[in-house]
Amino acid sequence: MDKSTLHHLIDVAAGRVPADLCLKNCRVVDVFNKDLFSADVLITRGLIAGFGGSDFPPAEETFDAKGAYLAPGLIDSHVHIESSHLSPAEFSRLVVPHGTTTVVADPHEICNVCGLEGFDYMLKASKDTALQVFLQVPSCVPCTPFEHAGAVLEAEQIALRLGNPRVLGLGELMNYVGVCAADDCILDKLIVADRFHKLVDGHSPGLFGAALDAYTASGVRTDHECSSPEELEDRVRRGVYVLLRQGTACHDVVNLLPGVKRGNDRFCLFCTDDRQSASLIQEGHIDNNIRLAVSHGLDPITAICMATINAANCYNMPDRGSVAPGRRADLILFEDLDDLRVHHVWVAGKLVAAHGTYLAQDPHVKPEGVSGRMNVRNFSPQRLALPLRSDLARTIRIIPGSVVTEEGRVRVKRDQDGCWVRDEQDVVKIAVVERHKGTGCIGLGLLEGYGLKNGAVATSVAHDSHNIIVAGDNNADMAIAVRQLVEMGGGMAIVHQGRLLGSLPHEIAGLMTDRPGEEVAHRLEELGSIACEVLGVHESVDPFMTLCFMALPVIPKLKITDTGLFDVNAFCTVPVEADD
Repeated sequence: MDKSTLHHLIDVAAGRVPADLCLKNCRVVDVFNKDLFSADVLITRGLIAGFGGSDFPPAEETFDAKGAYLAPGLIDSHVHIESSHLSPAEFSRLVVPHGTTTVVADPHEICNVCGLEGFDYMLKASKDTALQVFLQVPSCVPCTPFEHAGAVLEAEQIALRLGNPRVLGLGELMNYVGVCAADDCILDKLIVADRFHKLVDGHSPGLFGAALDAYTASGVRTDHECSSPEELEDRVRRGVYVLLRQGTACHDVVNLLPGVKRGNDRFCLFCTDDRQSASLIQEGHIDNNIRLAVSHGLDPITAICMATINAANCYNMPDRGSVAPGRRADLILFEDLDDLRVHHVWVAGKLVAAHGTYLAQDPHVKPEGVSGRMNVRNFSPQRLALPLRSDLARTIRIIPGSVVTEEGRVRVKRDQDGCWVRDEQDVVKIAVVERHKGTGCIGLGLLEGYGLKNGAVATSVAHDSHNIIVAGDNNADMAIAVRQLVEMGGGMAIVHQGRLLGSLPHEIAGLMTDRPGEEVAHRLEELGSIACEVLGVHESVDPFMTLCFMALPVIPKLKITDTGLFDVNAFCTVPVEADD
């Protein structure tokens, strides 16, 4: 803030000059005292000046809240914008009307494809959106050393972006095994973050005891991977902020609520992590987290604090997260404290959404340098054949509604060449085709519980390296689906008995599209219906979201990468064949 702005702010607060805007007759949510109070709120030059007085000069503009609740704009403490399938401008258009005014985004999806070019695209594409987007520099590009990503970000590259004021820290440290082992490369990244006085985001599913001590001793200050109240309390005990996640695939809010108590709630935040466009349109964003928590017994003001001031404190953003003098005028208005439905949103004092309509005019940045990322070499249907040395095989067994998988064991059918062929079991082939470096690598395995028959489903959105992942019961259909993705520069495709039934291009790094969010949501719903109704994918399984997480080798138990079947607990590749 410059001296002139500060002088003017004080003058407005003291009643010497008129405010730009007065929000009259508000019931203000006080996140400091966890209480409510009635007031008018004066705003000038994008900042809250104060609460006025009887003899103050009239503001240039007045908005009568008519007794509605006024709260700080909501903050998503951890999100991958890429998982919405939308460009930053389209993402802003969908979430701001729901009251989200700030997000802490980790662009490790696009950075795994495009490196720092992808990071810079996200900075540029979100620079002038109504949504305030802060970034974390990804810590795990690639996610593990057991796969091929589009880039490698070491400490030296990370240091090049940590000085940017819109960069809050080091992105989620998913390689918890490497952290606990004091891996030299990881230590370098942690030291760089410390040198810039930046926060380190965590990712530590299932860690307890000495392993958790070692992990948090490294400087990690958040975790969004808790699955039980005990895990939540264990992390808070170590000074770690816990993010209660409600994404499209991962639903943790209700499970974790018993761990949120009066003594620790200031260390609890909300996040979405991965949330698709349809979920944003139908259910909302962080407002959905709040409603869900309140409907399951959490005090409404505590829930709002978790979505505002707690997040601001965690991420060292003292200019937002409260309705108080000197803070940014990022504000939301709603009628029911027990069922938060936002009807007006201000960002820096400017009305940007009203009754679900987005009023801002955000520029859409062309994806120069981050499109056409499809470098597939030495691919053919024959390369999808899965030879097995025995009839007993490991499967990646899907757990509906979870990104965690189990290790299954099945007796399989083999052809005369010893290669897997489909039988009556609910088991299909799954493959990851490397698309970044032209290595020709293809990892093969078996997927149990997907339900697919007579076709293939493929996507270039495959966490976190985002190679092409395809599931099918025959090589020909799988190959058609893969080639369709290559031809259109990434996206999603469904093939049935040799015929392409549907596709959705993702021209931005094979991860996102600049198409309208409603169109993307409709197309995703349409493709999902085709996958279930024609190919028989189980209705309890999201055809694409489930598939894309099968390539994430940091979530137990078995996953698949372009180098083969991966045992997350053992942290190594394993053969598809299983021992008796």
